Amino acid sequence: MRPIVVKDTKKYGRGVFATRLIKKGELIESAPAIIIPMEEWENMKDSILSNYVFRWKKDKAIVLGYGLLYNHSYSPNAYYITNFDHYSIDFYARRDIHKGEEIKVNYNGDPLDQTPVWFDVIE
Repeated sequence: MRPIVVKDTKKYGRGVFATRLIKKGELIESAPAIIIPMEEWENMKDSILSNYVFRWKKDKAIVLGYGLLYNHSYSPNAYYITNFDHYSIDFYARRDIHKGEEIKVNYNGDPLDQTPVWFDVIE
């Protein structure tokens, strides 16, 4: 059974939720990445995709799976790493995440980074 599911957050659209206890340090999801070279990104940057990209060296990446649906938090219960060797964004539990709890990451990449993001944070 997959440890995550997508549901309506009742506050800000869809989000990713735990279907069982996910232990601290556990891999939640390895989301495959599609790399978008910077020169191609120039044609896409004004689209809705600009809200869903990850940095990938000098380029950008769109991830598959549930990767684009994790919501942001300045006190996240998960984090992600860019896995260049496997062309994926890997999501890990930062602490134990209980069944039914929404899984959130800090969009700045570092769970402790408090730099403002490009939208109003609801929390």
